[in-house]
Amino acid sequence: MNAPAKIAETETLPVWLLDDLYTGRDDPRVEADLTAAKAANDALVALKGQFVANRGAPTKLGALLDQGVRLYETATNHLWSVGAYASLAASTARDDPAWAKFEADLRARSSQIAGDSLFFTLEINELEDAEIEAALAAPAPAARWRPWVRRVRLARPHELSADLERILVDKAPAVANWSRLYDETLARLTAKVGGETLTLPEVLNRLSDPDGGRRKQAANALAKALAERESTLALCLNTIAFEKQVEDRWRKYPTPAASRHMANEVHAESVAALEAAVVESYPSISHRYYRLKAKAMGLKCLDHWDRNAPLTSAEPRRYAWDEARGMVLTSFAALAPKFAETAEVFFNQPWIDARPRAGKQSGAYSHPVTSERHPYVFMNYMGERRDVLTLAHELGHAVHQTLAAPQGTLLADTPLTLAETASIFGEGLVFERLLAEAKGEERKALLAGKIEDGLNTVVRQIAFHRFETRFHDLRARGELSPEEIGGVWLEVMGESLGPAIRLNKGYEHYWAYVSHFVHAPFYVYAYAFGNLLVEALMEARRKDPAGFTPLYERLLADGGVKTYVEALAPFGLDPRQKSFWASGCKSLERLVDEFEALV
Repeated sequence: MNAPAKIAETETLPVWLLDDLYTGRDDPRVEADLTAAKAANDALVALKGQFVANRGAPTKLGALLDQGVRLYETATNHLWSVGAYASLAASTARDDPAWAKFEADLRARSSQIAGDSLFFTLEINELEDAEIEAALAAPAPAARWRPWVRRVRLARPHELSADLERILVDKAPAVANWSRLYDETLARLTAKVGGETLTLPEVLNRLSDPDGGRRKQAANALAKALAERESTLALCLNTIAFEKQVEDRWRKYPTPAASRHMANEVHAESVAALEAAVVESYPSISHRYYRLKAKAMGLKCLDHWDRNAPLTSAEPRRYAWDEARGMVLTSFAALAPKFAETAEVFFNQPWIDARPRAGKQSGAYSHPVTSERHPYVFMNYMGERRDVLTLAHELGHAVHQTLAAPQGTLLADTPLTLAETASIFGEGLVFERLLAEAKGEERKALLAGKIEDGLNTVVRQIAFHRFETRFHDLRARGELSPEEIGGVWLEVMGESLGPAIRLNKGYEHYWAYVSHFVHAPFYVYAYAFGNLLVEALMEARRKDPAGFTPLYERLLADGGVKTYVEALAPFGLDPRQKSFWASGCKSLERLVDEFEALV
């Protein structure tokens, strides 16, 4: 760990091969899967009316429920396969209109097919609780679907008539084009930094450059590039928020975040407790850390482009791809051989796309496709420590998705509150390995990096959540101009970063590249939820490593079968209490204490 690793040329980084799904846009298997989805859906439609008609016959209703959910899952598998292929392929070619058209056309066709089965969940929700319970308890295999039925019935108070539900499904592809416009706008974004032309992932990476002048150049260039596109990006955000506002009003959701809470099967009170605990910790964690970082860098105050800067101007530690691979697999093996073996398959197969290139969108993810298919991992690997941790994060998702696959597509689907558990845990394992092998200045730098990752995952994401909340509240009164959005952004981010960070001119545009605001409103708190939850799980592991592993493997393998309260009960954890979240914040505070001692 002493000598910097030489980073392999970009061309040697892996690029995925999607042939396991389809070989191209004209692969006949695409049409075959759409046809199979329609056939399963048509068979389900043939059962229309029978669920309500048999509400007084538990055994018959139980058999019908089992048959109906199996057909529903079959159609879902075929539709999600083609949908995943379109999304995966398009994400590496956002500059190719042919892929954009393919993705949009498939989305429209899939919506039409799926729309025919809308009656199914509506009819289930016409039944009373006692009728559902009797059917699930009857001598039939329907009991297996109890968790899925539970999630379906959460929407019961918010469902509309069958015709209105169908209209929403039919128009969903048109609404999704606003997300598409947003993605394509950012994918085409380039920033002139000195004599270079950088893509969005490259310019964001430059904000961690050891040279302060280069960071400033990149920050100003990014601000200029975003400002030039801000009217389009603001229109996308305003329109998506308005669409959501209209639908939320019809569905009678009490708050803009309520539908996300329902999808996550999490109580609004739990999220409020999480937010309150994190905001209360701002002074002792983020404000204090950035003050200490400024001191360590010999500055009175940090410019916003110094937020993720290395502590010294020395060239940061670099990690070749093979080195990152070894680090991740060794760390996963320390938890359990099964985790490492599952992750290793992704390296041995063309299932990871890590090579940055023109037209490829920014960000990282692990796409589960369906339970019958393997996941694919997407990232832009630049060779920095954060990239190693991102690799561990996404492979944590991939392991989780693989272990949960035997549940079947519908039951493997995990709410966001638990979906981030394995990914953040994977990061934590790799960091523990890095820190254990580091000494002196390298240890201080790693500790700073760990704290900053925690701040980015907990404090920053809760600040994002607060930004979204304020934006959506204001949007209910009318459209917000880019300047108004930027004003909300500066207020909320300044509150979270504290007085040691100077929000220079241009930072008001930075909200525009946070894609979660467009793609998944109110998603962001799940990162903080998952991070602090993992802090509690890692503490449980330290106390009893041997007893922890089988419990943790069970949690991952259960997928979405259990609620977050049920899933954490075997570990003796109750996330409904504010004290639970406060204790997680305390673990971050202890890292800042250690950093302060080193500074």
